[in-house]
Amino acid sequence: QRAPAGGPAAAPVARATSARPRPPRRASGEPPSAGRSGTRVQPDRERAMPTWDVRRRPGRKLGLLLLVILSFLVLRRLDWHNLIPLWLSHRHTGLQANGQNFMLEDSTFWIFGGSVHYFRVPKEYWRDRLLKMRACGLNTLTTYVPWNLHEPERGTFDFSGNLDLEAFVLMAAEIGLWVILRPGPYICSEIDLGGLPSWLLQDSGMRLRTTYKGFTEAVDLYFDHLMSRVVPLQYKHGGPIIAVQVENEYGSYNKDPAYMPYIKKALEDRGIVELLLTSDNKDGLSKGFVNGVLATINLQSQQDLQVLTTFLLSVQGVQPKMVMEYWTGWFDSWGGPHNILDSSEVLRTVSAIIDAGSSINLYMFHGGTNFGFINGAMHFDQYKSDVTSYGKYPQCYPPGDTPTFAGDYTPKYVKLREFFGSISGVPLPPPPDLLPKTAYEPVRPAFYLSLWDALQYMEAPVNSDKPVNMENLPVNNGNGQSFGYTLYETTIASSGVLSGLVCDRGQVFVNTVSIGFLDYEKRKIAIPLIQGYTMLRILVENRGRVNYGDNIDDQRKGIIGNIYLNESPLKKFKIYSLDMKKSFFKRFTAGAWSPVPEAPTFPAFFLGALSVALSPSDTFMKLEGWEKGVVFVNGQNLGRYWNIGPQETLYLPGAWLDQGINQVIVFEEKMAGPVIQFTETPHLGRNQYIN
Repeated sequence: QRAPAGGPAAAPVARATSARPRPPRRASGEPPSAGRSGTRVQPDRERAMPTWDVRRRPGRKLGLLLLVILSFLVLRRLDWHNLIPLWLSHRHTGLQANGQNFMLEDSTFWIFGGSVHYFRVPKEYWRDRLLKMRACGLNTLTTYVPWNLHEPERGTFDFSGNLDLEAFVLMAAEIGLWVILRPGPYICSEIDLGGLPSWLLQDSGMRLRTTYKGFTEAVDLYFDHLMSRVVPLQYKHGGPIIAVQVENEYGSYNKDPAYMPYIKKALEDRGIVELLLTSDNKDGLSKGFVNGVLATINLQSQQDLQVLTTFLLSVQGVQPKMVMEYWTGWFDSWGGPHNILDSSEVLRTVSAIIDAGSSINLYMFHGGTNFGFINGAMHFDQYKSDVTSYGKYPQCYPPGDTPTFAGDYTPKYVKLREFFGSISGVPLPPPPDLLPKTAYEPVRPAFYLSLWDALQYMEAPVNSDKPVNMENLPVNNGNGQSFGYTLYETTIASSGVLSGLVCDRGQVFVNTVSIGFLDYEKRKIAIPLIQGYTMLRILVENRGRVNYGDNIDDQRKGIIGNIYLNESPLKKFKIYSLDMKKSFFKRFTAGAWSPVPEAPTFPAFFLGALSVALSPSDTFMKLEGWEKGVVFVNGQNLGRYWNIGPQETLYLPGAWLDQGINQVIVFEEKMAGPVIQFTETPHLGRNQYIN
């Protein structure tokens, strides 16, 4: 029999060896939420004990002493087991590996999981996405935890709003999902620097993902804070977390044999008591093992399944098999094709994984969006940055489908729901209704502010004899700059050849006139004839730090080292940090803006108003005629757009709109269109099918 534990509302069921599943029996398992009342599990730090002043009356000390003695005499006669809450009384062993099976307490358990990242979905839509997961027949949520977003500055932690990890985990429990947590510290996830904070790179000798002291000290402080939040959410404490992953795909990195044992111990020392897992792809599986930790695999094809499961059996014996990441799609890179994995191929592979006796996690179930500047990149032969949509999920990319960043249903979802429903043995919950979409009237920007005019409203620039990379700029309380753009200014007195290493893309200006770009492929540019002293400006964009590979130690952004004119290093720079956080735009007073001219000077900010008459709905922004930049609505950074594709629209959640007037700001690098359009459906460019 192949059958999942019915999820939190129904305990796991036993498995027989027949080829096809039969309906599971209903069992008396408790929900993963903390107690049947659904009350929130809170860390000890949030609980306040009442105080009792015993000095007010002379006899109170004696009375208190007698009360303590009487209580002791009474309680010692009670059965202490019966004092444990019912929802905790039968939580003893948690998820365990028992031969070829996972066991949850005394029942065989199948993990039918799906990944949703809370930091890529508006908080207002978490419930919608998780209900869709439950309705698809899945019983387990998996999510990464991004260190770089939770600790943007050393010692300053943010678990609020869209980063409220505890609220996300508890919501999963409430809906009826178990949770596998993947806290890193490195997570890959196609996120900037694999989720590691960029301020780590201020140390010129930094060796990320090793036991280098500068790295482990930072990890220890982060884990001290993070695990104080995670520990109360574990299964054995009444929460939904049944397993925790140790780092992520370390076998393909494998630069320090002491590192993975260190991470395992760091988790256990801080109170992690649930089953520990590793996760590796075919490039690293042979090197990713840790003693006492169950190895799992990441793959996309049935061919990989056979090879990797055979290898697992040879090195760790008879253990439960788990595909921690079955890649249901693939991410896109700017300038490349739109990748598609056929829905029929997905179904065949999922069925093969289950038939092989393996548990599975769909990576992703719903990918969401790289809001802001959080996208990652790859840099092997060429540097390729990821698009704003995070498209690894079955609600996107089957043939003939329109990409649905807003969590709509597609043939992949329908087929997977039919499949998991056929082996669940119980009726699945009905899928939630789709969220409404609206194609709003186009917005014509009314006001404009060129970047050069905006500099007067910026914080004072950094003055430096040499260029300084983003991470080492003395900004953000000494933590450097993580995301956005950096502007370098100096003066030159002659023409010639400008050369240097610019990461990732630098637009070069003579005064305010653009003369071209410097990047990884183009490291030299001709400076035309000039007269007298002239302002040289280089606007550098961090397009996304590499999230996977051997070169993550080298992901500093901006101008790296000296920049040369005719092989002589330039000196005396003014450097502006243009991180474009919410506070950035508050410096632009109403008087800073002017009407949009017929021939704007670029780069520039464009300001318009989106009118929403009724209740706000999701929509998709289309910037036809615009070239490259970033969009902000009511202060929320929707992410990057670029006319080279493949992504052609930006997702604008209705939850971020107000009824009435909404502020729209577009930062455009080179060419503006006449209007900003809106559509009910997203668009991507040319398709490429994944083999």
